[in-house]
Amino acid sequence: MPFAVGMVEVKGLPPALAVADAMVKAARVTLVGMEKVSSARYTVIVRGDVSAVQVSVAAGVDSVKTVNTKEQLLLSYHLIPSPHENVECVLPIHYSESVAQFRV
Repeated sequence: MPFAVGMVEVKGLPPALAVADAMVKAARVTLVGMEKVSSARYTVIVRGDVSAVQVSVAAGVDSVKTVNTKEQLLLSYHLIPSPHENVECVLPIHYSESVAQFRV
């Protein structure tokens, strides 16, 4: 069964932590990681069923609005319903059933 990957990119560590927290609380997804893209850019990556990842990404995008600042913190977000196996070999989006079984 293919699993989706969802990503939310933000500016700053506090928004990244808020996004990661909101994403895993909103749906049954597995937090794959949080990649530091540059000095201030972070990408939060989750995996799971397509519908769960859609809900999770939406929650992550909404959570950025709760971080108090005057500048725009949400940089981008995207969902890939079923990434090709070649993409999974290159990017840090690995997902396995053994990791998924530990979800609460």
